[in-house]
Amino acid sequence: MIKKLIEILESHPQSKLQIRLPSGNCVPDNFHITEVGRVQKTFIDCGGTQREFIYCVLQVWTAHDTEHRLLAGKLANILRLAENVLKSDTLPIELEYGNEVISRYLMDKIEVLHDVLLISLKSKQTECLAIEKCVYVSNSCCSDSSCC
Repeated sequence: MIKKLIEILESHPQSKLQIRLPSGNCVPDNFHITEVGRVQKTFIDCGGTQREFIYCVLQVWTAHDTEHRLLAGKLANILRLAENVLKSDTLPIELEYGNEVISRYLMDKIEVLHDVLLISLKSKQTECLAIEKCVYVSNSCCSDSSCC
């Protein structure tokens, strides 16, 4: 949630940031946050129910400027600048990162480790949102016409 992230960042403004991917590898230290966005996704699930998800996406990018370091206070300022766009401080946060392919990860937790804030990410998974209408037959979802 954005509010919690800002509070932690502001309480450790000089801390370095480190982002740990689900693989255990870390994003290079010279990353930039190139976008802060509000994403609103309105859709129909496979059971015919209209749904809406709204979340904040932080785009993480690494460049050739290997001396760049984003400190916690600077990221807090960036998030504060985005408040008018985000329209809520209770949105869940996803991070977008990739070299050849862009991947989107869920923010899992933030740990304070001396002068470093470690942001751990977890993978996103697809799921059937109409599970109550689905019958699994041979790894296929939905054996009736009310789903899929």
